[in-house]
Amino acid sequence: MVAMAIFLVIGGAAVSLVKNHTKLASSTQNQVGLNMALRNAISQMEVDVSNAGTGYFPGALIADWPIGITIANQSQAAACNTGTTYGANCFDTLNVVAADTTVPPLHPSASATGPVDVDTDTGTDVYLTPPATMTAAALAALFKNGDELLWLKPGSPRSRVTTTTLNADGVVSGSVVHLTFPSTTLNGINGSEKYLIANPGDNNDTLLPLTHTFVATQDWVLKLNPVVYSVDIGTASNPKLVRKQGSAAADVIAEQVVGFRVGASVRNGSADQPYNFNAAQKSVANGCTLPADQCGYDSDWSKVRAVRVSLIGRTPPANDPNNKYANAFDGGPYKIQGVSVTINPRNLSMNDQ
Repeated sequence: MVAMAIFLVIGGAAVSLVKNHTKLASSTQNQVGLNMALRNAISQMEVDVSNAGTGYFPGALIADWPIGITIANQSQAAACNTGTTYGANCFDTLNVVAADTTVPPLHPSASATGPVDVDTDTGTDVYLTPPATMTAAALAALFKNGDELLWLKPGSPRSRVTTTTLNADGVVSGSVVHLTFPSTTLNGINGSEKYLIANPGDNNDTLLPLTHTFVATQDWVLKLNPVVYSVDIGTASNPKLVRKQGSAAADVIAEQVVGFRVGASVRNGSADQPYNFNAAQKSVANGCTLPADQCGYDSDWSKVRAVRVSLIGRTPPANDPNNKYANAFDGGPYKIQGVSVTINPRNLSMNDQ
């Protein structure tokens, strides 16, 4: 009886120890998984941002803007979460601008007979002549409804650009390809802009209205294929960092993301400024009266020199009602980890270089 009693005491202690160890092992495994997910997400962003502008323009008459990065910052005036539930204004959006390398740069024409020496586009359609190695049908198949085009007019002292968003698939018209889209405004704004290049939030004097005259030997149209990083909050209990490129479906890069902020170091004059998380806010030079750290740079992407990405994640929320753990970040019953990185785009082509 004594031996049995001792065995029960020792066995009970062993079971309790194993049970506690199982919880600890599970917690450790969750933290390791979170750490790996955050680091993998940052590594993917480093690759994309470092190569911003890939496939942009292979030529001597290169436009100087906007290559690289555009950013949509959410307001930070108030808390973005209610306890352990996070809203859309907790998360910024990072657009990595790049051209579609499967579509060659082409000269725009308003004529179905192909490019002419001087061509004035009406702002609602364009004709593109396929390169010698491609048929019109093959080129037309590369353009789909919703695709975004970047229009380039290299020049001095500043090149000019705008974007248009296709409202129909490409159509073969004789030996060329016909594309249609809504016109820009008279100041070059594309009302259907998806990547913040030519939209009402911009305050950049390089925007080009499509009523402008295009020279077929030096002006260009490119199809864009940007990479967009954002956070999907469709499932409130599990915000997901997603990566979407062009018209492809979004890929989940990391789960249980509770913070995603993107700032930019911009150049004013000859000096680089501290990292700024208010892209659309007025700059000091344009009359911002807020404290310096709350002013922005008027969404002038030509000034961006580097980006700083801050990513915060959590381990899966605990379902154990007896769990007494509460983190110091938001009081939730899970562990919090964060990572921050500065990335310098290599392929930027700016107006002061």
